[in-house]
Amino acid sequence: MIPAMALPFSIVGTFSVMYLLNFSLNNISMMALILSIGFVVDDAIVMLENIVRHIEMGEHPMQAALAGSREIGFTIVSMTLSLAAVFIPILFMSGILGRLFREFAVTICTAILISGMVSISLTPMLCSRFLRENTAEKHGRLYRALGGAFDRTRDLYGVTLRWVLGHRPVMLAMFVAVLLVTANLYMVVPKGFIPDTDNDNFSVSAEAAQGTSFYQMVKYQQLISSIVAQDPDVESFFSSTGGNFFGPSGASGRLMVNTKPRRERDVSVSQIVNRLRPRLSSIPGLRVSLSVPQAIRVGGRMSKSAYDFTLVGPDTQQLYTEAPKLERILARMPGLQEVSSDLQIKTPRIHIVLDRDRAAALHLNWQNISSTLYDAFGPQFTSTIYAPTNQYRVLLEMLPKFQQHTDGLDMIYLKSDTGVMVPLNAVASAVPRAGPQSIPHSGQLPSVTISFALRPGTSLGQATSDIEDAARSTLPATITGAFQGTAKVFQDSMRNMGILLLVAIAVVYIVLGVLYESYVHPLTILSGLPSAGFGALMTLVVFKIELSIYSFVGLIMLIGIVKKNAIMQIDFALEAERKDALSPRDAIYQGCMIRFRPIMMTTMSALLGGLPIALGWGAGGEARKPLGMAVVGGLAFSQLMTLYLTPVVYTYMAAILGKWNAWKSRKTARKTLTPVMQAGD
Repeated sequence: MIPAMALPFSIVGTFSVMYLLNFSLNNISMMALILSIGFVVDDAIVMLENIVRHIEMGEHPMQAALAGSREIGFTIVSMTLSLAAVFIPILFMSGILGRLFREFAVTICTAILISGMVSISLTPMLCSRFLRENTAEKHGRLYRALGGAFDRTRDLYGVTLRWVLGHRPVMLAMFVAVLLVTANLYMVVPKGFIPDTDNDNFSVSAEAAQGTSFYQMVKYQQLISSIVAQDPDVESFFSSTGGNFFGPSGASGRLMVNTKPRRERDVSVSQIVNRLRPRLSSIPGLRVSLSVPQAIRVGGRMSKSAYDFTLVGPDTQQLYTEAPKLERILARMPGLQEVSSDLQIKTPRIHIVLDRDRAAALHLNWQNISSTLYDAFGPQFTSTIYAPTNQYRVLLEMLPKFQQHTDGLDMIYLKSDTGVMVPLNAVASAVPRAGPQSIPHSGQLPSVTISFALRPGTSLGQATSDIEDAARSTLPATITGAFQGTAKVFQDSMRNMGILLLVAIAVVYIVLGVLYESYVHPLTILSGLPSAGFGALMTLVVFKIELSIYSFVGLIMLIGIVKKNAIMQIDFALEAERKDALSPRDAIYQGCMIRFRPIMMTTMSALLGGLPIALGWGAGGEARKPLGMAVVGGLAFSQLMTLYLTPVVYTYMAAILGKWNAWKSRKTARKTLTPVMQAGD
């Protein structure tokens, strides 16, 4: 109960800071608070365990609280400040990701700093008041069983640690191997942007051949709707046909489908989409695309599929020639599906060619002809009929059945200036042609946007790399291609993520260097990072999870979490060297054995705190799951590695530091001795 008191103080204090900064309780801030629950008790656990250790040595609770807090105070300050420093680079992220995770970083930093203050003030006071002296008392079977199991585990760790310290090159070789494998895993792990979330809906886009009439498209939409309605997990849908944001012509349609709530179905939205895709794609004369809406839509560009690749060039004819070639290449790529473009240059049209001399001879002018054609085919409201209870607008046009075929032009008559009715085909001829439905532009230049979706098992990083290679080998130099929307933001983010990770490590190194006034000890503390990265990346690979934005934040968090174990070990070892004049090997061995219990307790609390997020429960859990999996996997593997790796690195660094100090002492002695010898001469 004593370390649990850090929870309400930290969370309530965080609410106060969030209120002052105008933050809200949303998915990002709530995720930060949930993750911080596993961390805010760490400092209090370390303080409590050290005080209990002093009580077990026979001290009174008040004395133990004073001595224990004085002994462990600097360790807790180092742990808190270095963990909070990890999130400093996130505060300076730019773009949409910076706006997203700035609130996350501030929230979790606040909770960690408040928990540090609570652990060095409230926790010792509670220990001095509520802990009892170490008297002989009987314990239950569960207490004895757990205590005995822990003692045997610690004894086993002590035996294995002595063997590792006696065979340090083996552990050093393992460290180098883990470092190399981690770097290779980072290069090969599938990379994504923002995981798809199950929000109980998805969309269906349909496109027919250019020139398909609106009425035929309505029949297509009714066929699509009947197939979608037969799915047992579909609850409702909205269907629209005609020109919209996703298709400028009447030969396009769209369905917004709502599924049953997640708790009432056994499959995810992605599985429903994959189940419907082959049935809808088999409709002849129709190209159908299905997509699950992303949790965060970025880029502001609406398209038929989730991702876009835009081609831009000054020569429209060349652009329209090369774009279909690239589209066919992308359609044959095994990792892509539903490849389509907004290029529509074969739309049937009728050109009315006027014989101006003949029209003038029959007393017809161009304005008369154009207004008559508009009255026949355009929406021309001519008057309003006023009834006692309603008003009726009168629309002048040809009957729809005569507008569907070119024969309807032969039924149009023109009224000349002399009042004579002249048939349209007497002064004009209808010439069938094909032309663009629209000419999209990007940056004032003609453009063609190719939309695509990913097949299951294909990562966005792999797809963007393959598309860029295909465009580089296919397109001429006058046509440039670039990703738009989500794919563009993904590329920009991946370029910055590696730098962000290095900056986070550098910031932690600087903070630790200031706290320890040393260049060497921070390296020892950070030596466990490769093992944490290996555990996180291997977990993502085993469970087939992409390295997304959320899992990358988990990697950054591991930098702050894993080093806590090393800080507890090294602080005790340095104190033992200074006070008891122990050798580095004996000092670090003693520090590892005494700090074994708080290390296990804090690691388990952080691991179990991230477990609910790793399981992906609740609405939108798919997006948060990569973060939890990265944290849990990294902690589970690094816990085993750092218990043995940190002592070995500490002994090597102590030897290097000893040689450096000896060299400085000899150099100082020579400088001091030289003037004395000159005076003697």
